[in-house]
Amino acid sequence: ALARPGGAVETDRLPSDVRDRAMEAVDHFGGRVTIGDVASRAGLQLAQAERALQALAADTEGFLEVSEDGEVLYVFPKDYRAKLAGKSFRMRVEPLVDKAKQVGAYLVRVSFGTALIASIVLVYTTIIAILSSSSDEDSRGRRRRSYGSTVIIPTDMFWYLDADYYRRRRVENENMNFIESVFSFVFGDGDPNDGLEEKRWKMIGQYISSNGGVVTAEELAPFLDVPPPSEEKDDESFVLPVLLRFQGHPEIDEQGNILYRFPSLQRTASSKSGRSREYVGTKWSAMFSGIEKYLEEKPWKFSKANASEKALVAGLGGLNLFGVIILGNLLKQMTVTPGGLISFAAQLYPLLQIYAGSFFAIPLFRWFLLRKTNNDIRKRNKAREQRAQELVSPDSSLRRKLLSARDMAERKVITPEEIVYTTEKDLLEQDYEVKEWERRFKEL
Repeated sequence: ALARPGGAVETDRLPSDVRDRAMEAVDHFGGRVTIGDVASRAGLQLAQAERALQALAADTEGFLEVSEDGEVLYVFPKDYRAKLAGKSFRMRVEPLVDKAKQVGAYLVRVSFGTALIASIVLVYTTIIAILSSSSDEDSRGRRRRSYGSTVIIPTDMFWYLDADYYRRRRVENENMNFIESVFSFVFGDGDPNDGLEEKRWKMIGQYISSNGGVVTAEELAPFLDVPPPSEEKDDESFVLPVLLRFQGHPEIDEQGNILYRFPSLQRTASSKSGRSREYVGTKWSAMFSGIEKYLEEKPWKFSKANASEKALVAGLGGLNLFGVIILGNLLKQMTVTPGGLISFAAQLYPLLQIYAGSFFAIPLFRWFLLRKTNNDIRKRNKAREQRAQELVSPDSSLRRKLLSARDMAERKVITPEEIVYTTEKDLLEQDYEVKEWERRFKEL
């Protein structure tokens, strides 16, 4: 079987997030887009957007249109998603894989919490077995006097395992049960800013596009990691990643201000009108009410479990650690080789120690780490907020610079009337239509 052109599903060669973001942009613009439309809406690099559109067009019977100015547009049928799903085995399997990942992650969380209960039961059952296994009545009596509190404490504290107690006292959490809260207490709940970079580039791309493809560094600063205005030293190097991603370049206006133009984001197939070119300072918040003013990072939480759940988890962890210490002392004092349950617990004892110790060591380390992480997040958020605030009430020099950028802005909507070639029709058919149009024009 020889490979034939078009036999492979081109979209399957794309990263899943690139494909999905490109398709969302295509849907947003109604199935007729330029590369700049997709790049700005999805926050993709221009090369990524172009590759994604080419793959989608090849797999869904989409076609290309070329305008008089040489701009290339991609047009997709309304049922392009259904056509792609029919061809791509990967797209049909991905939901099942994602579901399996979710189930696996849930099982890991539940298993870790279940291990705490299992450890407590094993540790204290073994302690009781050791204390009751001696055949020497006097020795047994001495052990009970020496470790009498050990026997009493676990029985007194087993109220933690009472299911009725949970139902009476536990404050319900809609996203998490108690077993999951054990994992949350030790390891946390993941990055609250997952997908932050994707969000950042979407915001930047949409902002540039909505402003006609010409912006200032001050307008991009609220979306980037920049120092606060008080530490600024006329350094606009933070703009470089944006220029590279969207293929922009600096320009100097008549007043000597540096502006940044992004030609690819100035051409669109969408008939949706761009925003006003006027910029009047305090009306900035009203003009851009649909766009977030700055990129805001969320602080990390130690745990999403509520206070009652965290207290209960810490109490059970302490109970387990105390039991492991007592069990270790009892195992050291044994002169006879144990058997059965005691032997099993003795073999698992190193793992029980690691589990009991890490139960508090990991959260303690995370607590110190989160303090620094959240402090850095607050500083970045504050710096971006201050930069956004400067745009609300700009000084005279910044106002002139912003107005200059709006004057240089350009938003070209490519209409169907401007199309001179399309891959939807045969070349000879299009050539005939052009000649027929020229003949009628001459007659007129």
